[in-house]
Amino acid sequence: MATSPRSVTSQPQNALALSQGTVSELLKLQKTAQRINSILDLEELIALIAREIVQLFGSNEGNIYLLDEEHNEMVIAAVQGCTLHGKGARLKVGTQGMVGHVAHTGEMHYAPDVSKDPYYIGCEPRTRSEVAIPLRRQGKVIGAVTASHELEDGFSPEQLRLLQALAGHIEVAVDNARRFQQERSQRERMTLEAQEARLIQKGLFPKVSPYIPGFAATGACEPAGAVGGDWYDYIPLSQGRWGLVLADVCGKGMGAALLMSAARGIVRSLAEACTGPGEVLARLNRLLIDDFPTGRFVTMLYGVFDPDKRTLTFANAGHHWPIFADSTGVRILAGEGGLPIGFAQDTFAENTVTLSPSSRLLFYSDGITEAMNENDEEFGCERVKELLSDPEVCVDCMLAEVKQFAGSRLAADDATLILLKAD
Repeated sequence: MATSPRSVTSQPQNALALSQGTVSELLKLQKTAQRINSILDLEELIALIAREIVQLFGSNEGNIYLLDEEHNEMVIAAVQGCTLHGKGARLKVGTQGMVGHVAHTGEMHYAPDVSKDPYYIGCEPRTRSEVAIPLRRQGKVIGAVTASHELEDGFSPEQLRLLQALAGHIEVAVDNARRFQQERSQRERMTLEAQEARLIQKGLFPKVSPYIPGFAATGACEPAGAVGGDWYDYIPLSQGRWGLVLADVCGKGMGAALLMSAARGIVRSLAEACTGPGEVLARLNRLLIDDFPTGRFVTMLYGVFDPDKRTLTFANAGHHWPIFADSTGVRILAGEGGLPIGFAQDTFAENTVTLSPSSRLLFYSDGITEAMNENDEEFGCERVKELLSDPEVCVDCMLAEVKQFAGSRLAADDATLILLKAD
């Protein structure tokens, strides 16, 4: 039979009287509780608890066990004073030691004389009494705390009550620290996954600009987060032509990045087989429309540039119209457009522009024009047109202007550009 906790009327040699000494112990307990409840690092917390138990109750040993649910074992997480059993030592729930016993019963077990206790497993030879108290949360045992003493019946009734009260604070502190640790691990895992996704996504963007005699095509993308939904590409076609595409997936994060990747692969597979940009967008829409989640869509500009004819023929799926600059000025190349990819539409109209010497043509995403400064003012299309009016304009200097305009305000959307310049 288990030794029952002894009556609170029994008075050991070091018992605290219900007097000034008890009040002092209560004050120490309160300070200890405040300290442990302020720590969210689990390793630091349980090490502190083991030390505090030894110091607060005059124990020669103080240990903290945590439950390993998978193996149904109690594992030593912190050791103070025991030289035989170290961190990581295990006791089977229900079959091994006082700790295994209290983990099974969910009740405190006190052995005033460990030599007569059927559950006690020895550590230090000088130990004469020991108490084990389960730690519970939401009705389940999550661990246990033990305290040992060199005297028989070394803990007074008041000390046992104080230990139980302290165990209540330990339960909350350990649970909070575990939750914090789990959330932190999850955040770190998500951060690593996002970083890996960013590297993969970065690899999908063009690594070099295309070589087009008499012309220069450059692009850039600044994601608002670790991964984004913007995408631009140069696709080599037959007869020296190039496909130019800039797309913006509605939304941000991993979902937008996955849709962007799917759209990229399909556009590249369609580019050479289709007769023109309108057909590419129409076939892309038919292939993707049934797979898009509710509320998701892609805006896209796709153009085919023919350097021999100096023409760019493009189709628009709900995106911002290109901006064109030449000796006559700067203007938006608005024409007959279409709905974004993801909406029911069978055809997309095509528009053609001729690039004269020293002309510039810009594809851009709304992360450029809708960039906000600290006064809630948008960068706007007029500023973009003003930048494009400079024959020496470049994508890097345009992005720098947008960043300078925004100041300390964080970007709300990806900022992407393709600039095509004629010599």
